[in-house]
Amino acid sequence: MPFGYNGKILRVDLSKREVSVEAQDEVFYRRFMGGRCLALYYLLREMRPGVNPLGPENKLIFSTSVVTGAPAPGLARFNVSAKSPLTIGTYGESQAGGFWGPELKFAGYDAIIVEGRAEKPVYLWIQDENIEIRDAAHLWGKDIAEAEDAIRRDHGDRLIRVAQIGVAGENLVRYASILNECKHANGRSGMGAVMGSKELRAVAVRGHKRVELKDREGVSRIARVFADSFMENPSNKGLNIFGTSELIDTLNEWGQLPTRNFQTGFIEGAHNISGGAMRETILLRGEGCFACPVRCKRVVKAEKPYVVDPRYGGPEYETCAALGSDCGITGLEAVAKGNELCNRYGLDTISAGAAIAFAMECYENGILTREDAGGIDLRFGNEDAMVSMVEAIARREGLGDMLAEGVMRAAEKIGKGAERFALHAKGQEVPMHDPRGKVGLGMQYALSFAGGDHIQAEHDVDFDFTAPEVYLEQAKVLGILERLDRLDFSLKKVRMIYYLQHHFSFLDTLCGCVFGFAPVRAMTMAQLVDLVSAVTGWETGLWELMKLGERGTNMARAFNVREGLTRVDDRIPQRFFEAVTGGPLKGASLSRKEFERALKAYYRMAGWNPETGIPTEEKLYELDIGWVAEELRRHGKLPRGDD
Repeated sequence: MPFGYNGKILRVDLSKREVSVEAQDEVFYRRFMGGRCLALYYLLREMRPGVNPLGPENKLIFSTSVVTGAPAPGLARFNVSAKSPLTIGTYGESQAGGFWGPELKFAGYDAIIVEGRAEKPVYLWIQDENIEIRDAAHLWGKDIAEAEDAIRRDHGDRLIRVAQIGVAGENLVRYASILNECKHANGRSGMGAVMGSKELRAVAVRGHKRVELKDREGVSRIARVFADSFMENPSNKGLNIFGTSELIDTLNEWGQLPTRNFQTGFIEGAHNISGGAMRETILLRGEGCFACPVRCKRVVKAEKPYVVDPRYGGPEYETCAALGSDCGITGLEAVAKGNELCNRYGLDTISAGAAIAFAMECYENGILTREDAGGIDLRFGNEDAMVSMVEAIARREGLGDMLAEGVMRAAEKIGKGAERFALHAKGQEVPMHDPRGKVGLGMQYALSFAGGDHIQAEHDVDFDFTAPEVYLEQAKVLGILERLDRLDFSLKKVRMIYYLQHHFSFLDTLCGCVFGFAPVRAMTMAQLVDLVSAVTGWETGLWELMKLGERGTNMARAFNVREGLTRVDDRIPQRFFEAVTGGPLKGASLSRKEFERALKAYYRMAGWNPETGIPTEEKLYELDIGWVAEELRRHGKLPRGDD
């Protein structure tokens, strides 16, 4: 019998209103394991290039992994994948924690492939072997919490787990998110818009099985060790006490807190939107995901000047910066209200904040007028303007309709030089980390399959000369043996990013949370390997997992190549090659020459053609995905003899 996985993939054709279950064997699960690799297998095998991301031919894939749902920390996440409607046609992916992923495994399925488009709004109901496509007319237009409550009433079970879109997804906002438990978001690359394009409001799941483990006591032992010791790890301790927004004060002190659309990296009053301030004022409690003791999620409540509903959780670091400092705002209650609205309507907080900051800079430079903004004084620092624009984007009203397209498309439509204020990579808004203060991060933005993404690898600062010793010690098993300055742009830095990217890629394929695992967090690499073995019964090792990560990176790269992306698309905004205008990092910028040199070096290390950035045939065969090389060749992207 299989351990860790069910061996069942659920396929749902909304156009035909048909559902079916198909099986995959152990070789499939050992080669792809879940998450990113599983999704890309189906997208590359079954979906032709060039499809409209918001058309019925796009496939939307919910995937778990061979370790999802095991009762151990960091294994609660699930992956949602499709061709992204936000970017320039890339592979799109977003992960979320909470309880939905384990529940799908408990119902007996490892993944769901959603195809076609329903004629009218529907939701998918999965209860063990019972699978139904049900009418969702009573859910359409409702807030996230209202719809979740309605589904649970429909079936008389408060333990049903619901992954759903809100009105932003219904309105096809290109960076609409998918929410479960009203606060755990698959936020990035517009997966909620793809779901909305299929008229699919929600996927509701209730399972009554448990994941079969080869060595249940072994899994329990590793989980107990983590629970007993994770507070000794400086990062996990900070996450438990302050949440991710503990970063606000430190980044502001370093001059790396994105402020006023990344014009500067410092803002007076930053502490007001920090994890410390949240803990002292509006925090109700910390919450966590399935089987995880870290409890990094924030739940907040406020009454004035904005009423904030705790049902929708509380802001993370990215949200505090995107809706806060990047918009010139330091009012915590305003940021919390913006976060609540994003979760209520199903919006990615990073892209929403970045779009508003972009509009604010356009406004202050006379490119947008008060009339364009519907009478809103859209200046940096205006809290009411930020909150109003979140509503307008979700509902596609006024200027919000244009901003709902993302900054790349909005800038193209506005013209007048607005493009220089549109901070994106491959069409996706860059998250709240400035590569002028950690240069390897710029490589991540350029190389990421979906552009602006800050969790492609651990950041430079975790291995510089100020980082805790434990981080470097736990990275040594990857061959990272010495510290490098965060501004170092040597070949050693390229090598570090290359290895760390494979590490993060295998975590994404395992649907593992980066807040649980080494090198920065408490569970060591050896414990993670032991955990995978205890769950699956496979005699695995770090080598196999790193090759799994490399496989995922190359499959995503191949998807983009097949869609027509080239080496030229591996770029970042011009602003990062310009000097920071104020704060401790004033004057800092990236060197374009060093940046281009680093990218070419990465291609060579990766086994990609240094002139085109396309994976070579030999590399794809080395990764046991030679069929991907044949797929690229079939579409004229990989000539024979490519080197």
